[in-house]
Amino acid sequence: MYGFFALLVHGVIYSMVMGAVFRTRHSTGLGVFFCLLGTMHFLETYLAATFFIELPFGLISPGSTVMFTGKLAFFLLLYIKEDAEVMRQPIYGLLAGNVLMIALGLILRLYGQTANLPGYNPDFNFVDQMGLLMVVGSLLLFIDLIALVIIYERLGRSIAKTVPMRMFISLSLVLSFDQAFFYLGLHFLAGVPSSAFFGGWIAKIAAAAFFSLVMTVYLHVFERQPLPARARSAGDVFDRLTYRHRYERLVERVGRDALTGLLDRGQLDAKGAEMLQAAARSNASLSLMMIDIDHFKSVNDSHGHVVGDGVIRTIAETIAATKGEGAELFRYGGEEFALLCPQALPEAMALAEHIRAAVADNRHPELERTMTVSIGIAAFPTHARTFWRLIEKADAALYQAKAAGRNRVSPALPS
Repeated sequence: MYGFFALLVHGVIYSMVMGAVFRTRHSTGLGVFFCLLGTMHFLETYLAATFFIELPFGLISPGSTVMFTGKLAFFLLLYIKEDAEVMRQPIYGLLAGNVLMIALGLILRLYGQTANLPGYNPDFNFVDQMGLLMVVGSLLLFIDLIALVIIYERLGRSIAKTVPMRMFISLSLVLSFDQAFFYLGLHFLAGVPSSAFFGGWIAKIAAAAFFSLVMTVYLHVFERQPLPARARSAGDVFDRLTYRHRYERLVERVGRDALTGLLDRGQLDAKGAEMLQAAARSNASLSLMMIDIDHFKSVNDSHGHVVGDGVIRTIAETIAATKGEGAELFRYGGEEFALLCPQALPEAMALAEHIRAAVADNRHPELERTMTVSIGIAAFPTHARTFWRLIEKADAALYQAKAAGRNRVSPALPS
C-alpha cells in the first residue's frame, strides 16, 4: 500500500511543479520549462535503470512510470497549446546533449591516471551506460512523440472527440510501444528481469489515466482559451518535427527571385539549356520571349521603389496567369522577364500579344497611367541553335520593339 501512495505523491508533485513552470512560460519563457525537462531526463533515465519497487503485479520504476509518462503528457500539452515546431526543440536538445556527454566521457579517458580521492573516484562505466541509455531513450522519445501527436490528431477525427479520451488513448498506445523497446534496452544493458516489463506496462497505463486527468484539469482551470484548430496529416506532423518542411521551403526558395517568387536568372540558364536540348532531341520547337516593362524608371523616380516593386509584382503575376501550361517564367533582372514556351514562332507571337494586351489592361491604383511591356521573341531552331544565341536574338528583338515605340511585340531577324 505504501508503494501506491509513494507513486501517487510522486505524480502529484511532479505534475504541480511541471504545470506551474509551464503555466508561467509566457512571462519566464519556454527555456525554463525546457531546462526542467532536461534535468528530469537524467534522473528519469537513472531511476528507470536502477530503482525499482515491487508491487503485486510486478516491478516498477518511478522514473519510467511517473516521470516518463508525465514527460510525454507535458510534451503533448506543449503541442496542444503551442505547436509541433515548439515541441521538437527540447527533443533535439536532449539528443544532442546526450551524444555530447558520451563524446566528452570518451575524451576524458585521454587524461590517463586521475587523482585518487577518497569516495570520489570517477566511474566511466557508469557514464558510458547512462549515456547510452539516455541516447536510446532520446531516440525512443523522438519516435514516441511523432506517434503520440499523429495518434492524437487521428483520434480527433474519428472515435475520440474529447481531449481527455484522446490523451489517454494516445498515451496508452505510445507507452505500450515504448515499454517494450525500452525494456529490451534495460534487459540487455542492466539485466532487468521480465517482471519489470509487465509491472511497468500496467503502471504506465494507470499513469496515462492519471496524467490525462491532470492535463484536463489544468486546461480547464488555468488555460481555458479555445484550443487551436488543427487537422494535420501524419506527413505534416513528421515534417514539422523533423524540420523537413524547412528544408523543402529552403530548396524551393533557392533559385527564386525574392521579390516576385519567380525563377531567377541562374535558373533560366540551367532550364533553358535543358529545354533546348530536349527540343532538339524530339525535333520540337522552343521560343524565348524577353519582356521589358516600358518606362519603368519613371515609376521609381516619381513614386519611389516601394510602388515600383509593387508594379513589378503585379506584372509578374499577370504574365504568370497568362503564359499557359508548359511555359516557364523567369525574372531576368530589374524590370525584365524571360519566358520560355514550347511553341513555334507563330504561336509564340500570338501568346506574346495576349500577354502584352493583358498587361496593358491592368490598372495600378497608385499610378496615374497604365503600364505596358515590350516583347522580343526568338525561336529554336528558326533563329538560333544554341541557348546563348537564342538569348542574344530575343534580346535584340526586344530592343527593336522598344525602338519602334514600345508596347509591341517584335520577332527576331532571320539568321
